[in-house]
Amino acid sequence: MGKDNNTSKKSKPRAPKEGANPKKFKKKTSILLTDKIEYIDYKDVNLLTRFVSDRSKIRNRRVTGNTVQQQREIANAIKNSREMALIPYTKRVAQTRTSRPPRDGDNRRGRDDDQSREPQVAAVAVESTEVEETTADQEVEG
Repeated sequence: MGKDNNTSKKSKPRAPKEGANPKKFKKKTSILLTDKIEYIDYKDVNLLTRFVSDRSKIRNRRVTGNTVQQQREIANAIKNSREMALIPYTKRVAQTRTSRPPRDGDNRRGRDDDQSREPQVAAVAVESTEVEETTADQEVEG
């Protein structure tokens, strides 16, 4: 009375992929090695900003290609320069949103605007007919 093993997704072994091992990837070379930088200074803002994303987050070792020691020194230097106000903690990134069409029952503002406009239009129409009637009565009397 248990579950059938054939229907469970977790019990199916995954077939090994043919060809190269999927975990192997090309090792990135560090900017520190290519520029032959030995000492990382917290005052070197140009160097440190290369290890920071557009939102001022410290990039991963995997992304930068640093060794563990280099990444630790970079992170500490970035934190020191943030503390000294040489690098901002965060940067605002403007996010552009595409406007969505209103849903059927979701757009209350749109329905309220439509309802509020109708009585105003009707009131204007009533007032204009009353004005026309009074002017017509005055012409007949005069």
